[in-house]
Amino acid sequence: MGSSSPLTRRNRAPPSSVSSVLLSFLCFFVYVLDLSNAQSSSPVFACDVAANPSLAAYGFCNTVLKIEYRVADLVARLTLQEKIGFLVSKANGVTRLGIPTYEWWSEALHGVSYIGPGTHFSGQVPGATSFPQVILTAASFNVSLFQAIGKVVSTEARAMYNVGLAGLTYWSPNVNIFRDPRWGRGQETPGEDPLLASKYASGYVKGLQETDGGDSNRLKVAACCKHYTAYDVDNWKGVERYSFNAVVTQQDMDDTYQPPFKSCVVDGNVASVMCSYNQVNGKPTCADPDLLSGVIRGEWKLNGYIVSDCDSVDVLYKNQHYTKTPAEAAAVSILAGLDLNCGSFLGQHTEEAVKAGLVNVTAIDKAITNNFLTLMRLGFFDGDPKKQMYGGLGPKDVCTPSNQELAAEAARQGIVLLKNTGSLPLSPTSIKTLAVIGPNANVTKTMIGNYEGTPCKYTTPLQGLAGTVSTRYLPGCSNVACAVADVAGATKLAATADVTVLVIGADQSIEAESRDRVDLNLPGQQSKLVTEVAKAAKGPVLLVIMSGGGFDITFAKNDPKITGILWVGYPGEAGGIAIADVIFGRYNPSGRLPMTWYPQSYVEKVPMTNMNMRPDKANDYPGRSYRFYAGETVYAFGDGLSYTKFSHSLVKAPHLVSLRLEENHVCRSSECQSLDAIGPHCENAVSGGGSAFEVHIKVRNGGDREGIHTVFLFTTPPAVHGSPRKHLLGFEKVRLGKMEEAVVRFKVEVCKDLSVVDEVGNRKISLGKHLLHVGDLKHYLSIRI
Repeated sequence: MGSSSPLTRRNRAPPSSVSSVLLSFLCFFVYVLDLSNAQSSSPVFACDVAANPSLAAYGFCNTVLKIEYRVADLVARLTLQEKIGFLVSKANGVTRLGIPTYEWWSEALHGVSYIGPGTHFSGQVPGATSFPQVILTAASFNVSLFQAIGKVVSTEARAMYNVGLAGLTYWSPNVNIFRDPRWGRGQETPGEDPLLASKYASGYVKGLQETDGGDSNRLKVAACCKHYTAYDVDNWKGVERYSFNAVVTQQDMDDTYQPPFKSCVVDGNVASVMCSYNQVNGKPTCADPDLLSGVIRGEWKLNGYIVSDCDSVDVLYKNQHYTKTPAEAAAVSILAGLDLNCGSFLGQHTEEAVKAGLVNVTAIDKAITNNFLTLMRLGFFDGDPKKQMYGGLGPKDVCTPSNQELAAEAARQGIVLLKNTGSLPLSPTSIKTLAVIGPNANVTKTMIGNYEGTPCKYTTPLQGLAGTVSTRYLPGCSNVACAVADVAGATKLAATADVTVLVIGADQSIEAESRDRVDLNLPGQQSKLVTEVAKAAKGPVLLVIMSGGGFDITFAKNDPKITGILWVGYPGEAGGIAIADVIFGRYNPSGRLPMTWYPQSYVEKVPMTNMNMRPDKANDYPGRSYRFYAGETVYAFGDGLSYTKFSHSLVKAPHLVSLRLEENHVCRSSECQSLDAIGPHCENAVSGGGSAFEVHIKVRNGGDREGIHTVFLFTTPPAVHGSPRKHLLGFEKVRLGKMEEAVVRFKVEVCKDLSVVDEVGNRKISLGKHLLHVGDLKHYLSIRI
């Protein structure tokens, strides 16, 4: 989602005709106005019966009644103009009914954010806990961590709401698939794998939304899964998201792009889904009734509202020319199933659409009913929030020591050790001087990525390392663009140090919303800086890469002087603590890459605009992600080292699964390669009864220190229906002491987990040999009738 309208992003000339005195006065006035708003200490809510007893007579204020009845009562009391006021993100209040203006747009991607007008920081709450950017949290492969972070963020959000600094509706998380390494927003996502993205989506949503009372119809805050769907091109070589038409096969839609959104709705019970800017197969997503009413609300049964990305309705009219008039754009979006418009477009053009007969009031009632139901579930119409479940929360509950420690722990769990030829972990007692070099070595804001808030405090990588040993610091480049590298100064420093740590990578000037990369090389002269420092260094050289996406660092991977490589994502406010803890061995790294790191040659032959996941040999197209791409990689999905050694052995898994077909099933009389993954044969699939089996894997820590290990269970199905070459079936984390072992259990539902999506979007279970694998361990399983 954009932090501003696409129409206001374009460069504008300064207002030269306005005198500097007037400008100064205006700036001061805006500052004072903003300060007074930000310092507000009262939450925004409706049905303040204490202040206005007459409101008690309204059914929508009666908390004893069912929510559905209360919403119907409210909708019936509104005029058409008032109803239209509730179709936009800054919802107009209705004074006569005791309803204040409400701002829907707040963000909480990895902490309460100041992006979006619904949230502010002030003297009362100067900052909030800033967790690692999502891509690094995803690298932990820890579902309980995803939920724990969401719970802390929602607690801080409620605390800020109670003092008038935040809303209740948060347009997070971003669950798009990180399909292409050049995408500037890949940092916001849980990576390239549909299963990981799905588990992150439902886990984080549950953390944000679930109340301590356990009532699924009540919300702590309302989450929103975005950007629906097949959205992952922002601005690449002049191709912009506002006009991009994503051409996607039904197979790729159901197999790759849709699963995280489905998990959000079905498993996470998310309160909202946001439709994206782009078109999918020629239709704007926010005006596609099949995608909105058909899938989200129809198939998946969304309990909540559908919101547009900011100005998406305006974009489909002005940028995509999908309709001839603004009124038509308003009508087609509402009729498709859009309930709320981020921006003001529906507020300006819906009445005209009604008068022209393009949309009726019933459709508007349906939309605002979904919006009001969400606010009702949040307690917005229940009177004073301070008398409700989370009324006791306040500034004291933001940036608590335990919240900040969770931010550090999340960064520790996500950091991925990609190379270690023996120098790591470092021994503090054997190091007299540590050289710390690089444009990201002493950064603050870079560490928190985008859709950020003001953090509680920062610990930079340099500060983290300097807290353990004596350090000497040189930036090496003035910024990550690194137009000029101070090679002479950096090599001189490295030549005198016992160990050199290079902290390099990217920031929002390299990869960001509205900014996709064009290559996978380190920016500017960073590669030269790294290579020359490695040549000159007296001792081991460690490379720390801070970024959202991967780089082609083959040169560093193959350089024997570079003895260790760490990827640290954008590690959040406590990044320096986590980096130092891993480098000095206070924490044994356990993160795994949630995305493939490709060589530069990959992007030279793959246009970012090609949405196909599967390879096409005829057109020399190699496919995407570890599931379909079989070519050379720099590092693979799931890569990550530990300071100890784990091994796997198979304890239990079947060799045969028999599907019991009905007497008249067509595959009894003709040879079939696959069966539909629904039906009686799925309900009683395994020999001996039941529709699932277990795989038990013994994991042993054969090293001399405790470690945490992620056990990945992959499956390779028979090569039919363009099936993946490899597919993540499940993952579990296990903590083991030195020489300790444990059994990890996976439950495999035959028709769900071992099925693939065919060419037209149907799930099929392939007959024949399936390969289950964990690390180097392989087990063949036959499925037959």
